[in-house]
Order: sequence, then C-alpha cells, then structure tokens
Amino acid sequence: MVLFVLSLLMLSSFSAISFTHADSGMIGVNYGRIANNLPAPEKVVELLKSQGINRVKLYDTDKSVLTALANSGIKVVVSLPNENLSAAAADQSYTDNWVQENVKKYTPATDIEAIAVGNEVFVDPRNTTSYLVSAMKNVQSSLVKFNLDESIKVSSPIALSALANSYPPSAGLFKPDLIEPVIKPMLDLLRKTSSHIMVNAYPFFAYAANADKISLDYALFKENAGNVDSGNGLKYDNLLDAQIDAVFAAMAAVGFNDVKLVVTETGWPSAGDENEIGAGSANAAAYNGGLVKRVLTGNGTPLKPKEPLNVYLFALFNENQKTGPTSERNYGLFYPNENKVYDVPFSAKSTPVNDSKDKVPVETPSHVGQTWCVANGKTTKEKLQEGLDYACGEGGADCRPIQKGATCYDPESLEAHASYAFNSYYQKNSRGVGTCDFGGAAYVVSQPPKYGKCEFPTGH
Repeated sequence: MVLFVLSLLMLSSFSAISFTHADSGMIGVNYGRIANNLPAPEKVVELLKSQGINRVKLYDTDKSVLTALANSGIKVVVSLPNENLSAAAADQSYTDNWVQENVKKYTPATDIEAIAVGNEVFVDPRNTTSYLVSAMKNVQSSLVKFNLDESIKVSSPIALSALANSYPPSAGLFKPDLIEPVIKPMLDLLRKTSSHIMVNAYPFFAYAANADKISLDYALFKENAGNVDSGNGLKYDNLLDAQIDAVFAAMAAVGFNDVKLVVTETGWPSAGDENEIGAGSANAAAYNGGLVKRVLTGNGTPLKPKEPLNVYLFALFNENQKTGPTSERNYGLFYPNENKVYDVPFSAKSTPVNDSKDKVPVETPSHVGQTWCVANGKTTKEKLQEGLDYACGEGGADCRPIQKGATCYDPESLEAHASYAFNSYYQKNSRGVGTCDFGGAAYVVSQPPKYGKCEFPTGH
C-alpha cells in the first residue's frame, strides 16, 4: 500500500475489476501473502467459501493459489507485477507467453475475470509509468489471441495521488502531467474494452492525517451531519463516497464520464503505532461492517447514484512480513489461524468461523493501539517448543510466570506457555518488525490474549 494523503477527502487508489449487479454492489477481498505463517491455499478457499466471499483479488499468479481456487465458484483477479511492466510493454511475445502460462493454463477451471496490470504505477519509485499503457495494450492483445478477451478484462490500479485536486469531490482533477501520456490513453482502452478503472481508497489515511478536521463518524459510516459539496450541492454522509466521486469527476473532466469504477482496495487497520490516529479493532470493525452494509443495501455514490458500489476489502489476513508502520501488518480480517480479528458479516450467507472470543476478548478503548504476540496453535508442537526454548533462553524473555506454581502456569499447555514467552520477547524488543515470528509459529494480535487468569504484559 502506498500511504499518500492528498487532501481532506482523498487517498490512494488500487486495482481490481468487478462486475455490477442490478440493485446492490458486490464485496470481494484482497488475498495478500507477504507473510510466512498463513494457511495453505486450500484452507483459504474453504475459509472464503464459509464466509460467502465469492470474489478475490491476488497480487500475482501463484500456481498453488490459482490451482486451489479451481472449481471453487470464486471469481479471481490476478496481477502482473510492476517489475514485469517494462518487458510487457516492449514485446508482444512476452505477454503472449505470460497470459498463456499464468492465465490460460488455469481457465476455465479457475474463474479469472480480470488482470490488474501493475499496481499504483504512478507512484512506483522504479518510474514504470511510461510502460503502463503499452503493457496494458499488449496484455489485451494477448487475451484476444487466446480468445479470452470477452471473459477477462484488463485494467490497472491507480493511486489517488494521480489527482491534482480532490476536494470538493466535484472539483476532482488528474495531475496535468499524467493526462495526455497516460490517463487519456488508459481510459480510452478501458472504454473500448468495457473495463473498469481500478481505485484504492483509504479513508483511514485521510482521517489519521486530518483528525482535527474530519469527523471519525464520517469516516466510519456512522451517523453524522454530513458534508455538502460546494460545487454541485450534493451531500455526502461518508468519506469513501466522496473519494470515489472525486475520481468520477476527474474522469469526466477529461471526457470519460462513462467509464465504470471498482474500489479494489479499502480497509482500516486493527492496530497501529501511537501516531496512527484512529487505528484499532473497534474502528476497523465499524468501518468494514459499515462498508459491507452500505454496499449490499444498494445505491451508488451521490454523483453516480445508479451505479452499484463494488469493493474489494483489504485484506484477508494480517501479513507479518510487510514493512512500514504497525498498521501495515494489521489490515487483516482474519489472523493466520483463521480466527476473526473482529466480527464482520461479508454477506447475508456468512457463517461463524472459529471466533476466538474465549482467548481474545472484545477490545475496550484502553487497548487501542496496543499489540501482543501469541502462538499459532495450528503450527507443529516441535516449532512451538523450539520457539519457546529460544524465547526463554537466548531470547531473554521473562518466563518466570509460566513456571510451575507461578501465575501463568495454568493452563498447562504448550500453546499457552509459548504465547506468554513469545509475547514477553516481543514486548521486550519494542514490538519491532520480525520479533513476533519464531519461524511462523507466532503472530500479532490487537486484542489482549486470555489464557486462564494470566495477564499478558504490553509495551505500552
């Protein structure tokens, strides 16, 4: 994710393609895998199906994932990474081969509905912007060659930093230096192929940077006074709609008011650093819960009221190997052990999944911003024991409370004892990146663990 805050109402844009329904929008989820402790892809597919999630966006074309998704009834968006754009733009034979090996090989068993070419390319430090449109056109031509162009669409996630202006929404404009070389030819391709523009929108970033000016209720889909657009008089009752309409306005300003839009990434972190205002599981539950309700009840944005809102939530799991602030590793709807980070129904057909309320009680305001490290109960006993031995030995964790007769000896289980030791090590090392890992035997939680009567220390 690229953390760019543009104005009171805009943030970053991302990718994915979706297809609208008649009355209500659809909900999908981003399945990122920058972690070393995630369930096997087959288990992930079971999890998605149990929650009624029938659309997923990937950040690559991993063989094991695409194979697991075969015959699942789940529609898939795959991605061509930024590092491949130069080759894709330069040589049609490259995209022919890429499409054949990464897309055609898996269809129709795996229902691939779109290809995201690149990701937030305009802010890529590798300066890949000049390759984007040519790469998209070559991928499109390859789809035509293999007779896949009717069922699979091409687009590219944009970051909202592509906008020169975003407030009020009606005044949305793209940056002048991007319009002729990239924006117009990209939108022209999307129009000709009946595709969507892909957008990543994060009200969290806007709120965190402007908490003194933006109402938290406005950002979280709660009841609020709303904001009236001074340019057209339209009233907004949530920040996400305002962000989306700024993109619609920017497209209209360059002559493309008929291109549809999909929000391919949006979410709210369940934990963050002290300076990441608003991060916490209560707010994350409110945002994602409010968003799902808003999407499934139908209606578009104030500017496009007849266009259903289609959204991919970010993200399926907390990813422990992501770099950056604490929030980056805490956007997940689920922990790696498949327990929910907080409860959000993804559709009317959702069923409960391994809720860990016995171990992770509901967050109270005093816990906002805090994180703990616990053992992954689904890993092997050998891994847990190895991690426990390291933490209590060379790692220097305080393991006195889990000795026989001490306050945290009960419950007498390897998972409980390892969790206490892992957390002690994690807190001792200032909750640094990589200090809650233990070879994939541990993961970070944003609510206080509960094993018996044992209280887990926190670094706060």
